[in-house]
Amino acid sequence: MQKDIATPKRTKEILDKYGFSFKKSLGQNFLIDTNILNKIVDFAGVSENTAAIEIGPGIGALTEQVAKRAGKVIAFEIDQRLLPILADTLSPYDNVKVIHQDILKADVENLIRDEIKGFEEVKVVANLPYYVTTPIIMKLLTEGLPLNSITVMLQKEVADRMAAKPSTKEYGSLSIAVQYYTKAETVMIVPKTVFVPQPNVDSAVIRLTVRDEPAVKVGDENFFFEVVRASFGQRRKTILNNLTSHLPEGKAKKAQIETALDSASIDPKRRGETLSIEEFGKLSDALLEIYPISIN
Repeated sequence: MQKDIATPKRTKEILDKYGFSFKKSLGQNFLIDTNILNKIVDFAGVSENTAAIEIGPGIGALTEQVAKRAGKVIAFEIDQRLLPILADTLSPYDNVKVIHQDILKADVENLIRDEIKGFEEVKVVANLPYYVTTPIIMKLLTEGLPLNSITVMLQKEVADRMAAKPSTKEYGSLSIAVQYYTKAETVMIVPKTVFVPQPNVDSAVIRLTVRDEPAVKVGDENFFFEVVRASFGQRRKTILNNLTSHLPEGKAKKAQIETALDSASIDPKRRGETLSIEEFGKLSDALLEIYPISIN
């Protein structure tokens, strides 16, 4: 039985064996605590009925723990230097497939169709590179993939924003984008001391349970997100000021925007950060009267 990858000693042995040097540009920070990895797999609810997708497996520390429990693991690795290392460290696990590709450019829907057949659930479990966390999560959520959940480690500050509630300083357009598609919950804080090299900030594990239907039903999804972004244009401004400043022809349409706020029962003096996702849904539908967009 091979020793766990995620110990300081074994990680050092692997890195030394292959003469591997970390690339800051790829946000490489490897976990050296098996306990934490097991907790991530627990929180993700991985079982033999799970096909797991991992992004950025590194030297395979998390991949190994997922593979012990999942039916199948597909791991996307962008760094070609890690491929021979992964072939070595993951050799005991015949249920793992490593794909040398940038997840942001990958056709994940096709991959799920071709590689993951007959599994009850598809879950993303990953320690994400900090520099591309948000684009990766938004890609996974907006492509309509058949995912049950996304359980990932990321920068604590970003996790706080994704799971934030209205009227908090962390709450913003990212909170709404993530919570529109999922139920977001921070399940664990991870200190920077359990990584090599140590990052400058603490991490958190967030579990995003994908909703069967979006949190609110809106007339036009793209326009809904445009209204949300406009509402947070400048945080200290009122919702009316932000909408008139950041929506097309906003200043000319100020009176109509006020009418839309009124019909959505929203005080124009409120700030965007105080509105719930349901209120944003009502507001964007009321504003659709002013901005009739072809609804696909």
